[in-house]
Amino acid sequence: MSNLPEPAPVVRLPDGTYAYADHLPAPVQPTATPQVVHQHIHQAPPDRTVQRIALGSGIGAGTVAAGVYFGPLLVGALTAIAANLALLAFLAAVLAWGVVTVVKSVGGPDGKAAAKTLAKSRKRRR
Repeated sequence: MSNLPEPAPVVRLPDGTYAYADHLPAPVQPTATPQVVHQHIHQAPPDRTVQRIALGSGIGAGTVAAGVYFGPLLVGALTAIAANLALLAFLAAVLAWGVVTVVKSVGGPDGKAAAKTLAKSRKRRR
């Protein structure tokens, strides 16, 4: 293994001369007429709007960096909070169902009346 760069390949051109392959002119490509797109700030994707406003008003790269960094961080934090609240609500519902079931099965007639009262109070809170 050597540390020297590999030599550029030599190519024979149609007129019989030789040239290095990296010095060849680029092939001519057909040009299409440019399409003019008028992009307004309210049409920009949501994650770029803050950046465009910041750059357009001259605030600078600090605001752009903060938007790029804290935007996804904020979304992740809010998602985690929502997931925790959903888990707590589910846990509260399961515990309430368990208390009602235990009171009904253990308490006899007084327990059934207490369970009805507890169930009614839960319905009123909704």
